[in-house]
Amino acid sequence: MTPATHLNSRPPLYRCLKKHRFKLNAFGARFSLIPNDPVLDAAQFGWTAPIAEKWGEIRDEAKAIYAHAEAIPPLRRISPDHRRIATDDGWRSFFLIGYGNEVPDNVARAPRTMELVQRIPQLNSAFFSILAPGAHIARHRGVSKSFFTAHLGLCVPSDHENCRMEVDANTLHWRAGEWTVFDDTYEHEVWNNTAEARIILLCQVGRPLRAPGSWMARFFDWYMRRSPFVTDAKHELDDWEQLYREAEKLSQLPERTSESPSIQR
Repeated sequence: MTPATHLNSRPPLYRCLKKHRFKLNAFGARFSLIPNDPVLDAAQFGWTAPIAEKWGEIRDEAKAIYAHAEAIPPLRRISPDHRRIATDDGWRSFFLIGYGNEVPDNVARAPRTMELVQRIPQLNSAFFSILAPGAHIARHRGVSKSFFTAHLGLCVPSDHENCRMEVDANTLHWRAGEWTVFDDTYEHEVWNNTAEARIILLCQVGRPLRAPGSWMARFFDWYMRRSPFVTDAKHELDDWEQLYREAEKLSQLPERTSESPSIQR
């Protein structure tokens, strides 16, 4: 199914919101209680530093999960809406929370990470985002001004200059143990032109807004949690959970070794 055909199969309200999202985002920006800049200062959010102090614990859980990299779902497989920007399986996502919905089996595999991200006010989604060597995410915009995005560097290629993200006119590079915070409604694009995988903790966080922008954000959040965008992904994740369980069982068999692209501590 092509992206255009897929979109046409969505409910009318979903198509309407997507069609007019840029106007809605411009309206919502007028009521933001934080800057509307493409890149935000992580220090302005009180939760960033305490979590960054524990980044090594989060990294260790992510590395244990990455041991079964092939059983971690590519985002385009669980979210058809992402197929335009992720054209191959190089971008994989291990969800703990997606639009407020916890994934219990995954949470059990990363309990310390889950404990830490629950300290983030208005947390909407949290997952380990993995870019394989050579992966590219095409230029795109996020859906809603209701959220901003925060990346915590976990396993970052040593050649960090060739692993980058462009947000509007800004070029960003991840650093292990540091947050990168940005507004994903600006155009952004990602490259990993290295021989190593990049792993981050990606958190989508509710933007502080005053009324009536906050009313619009609450409606959007309520609708998205019930929309095909989320419900379809939940069904797909159930199938991938079975695959991940099988990978875990196989890894426990005697004399079995598993190989994944190299990552840095």
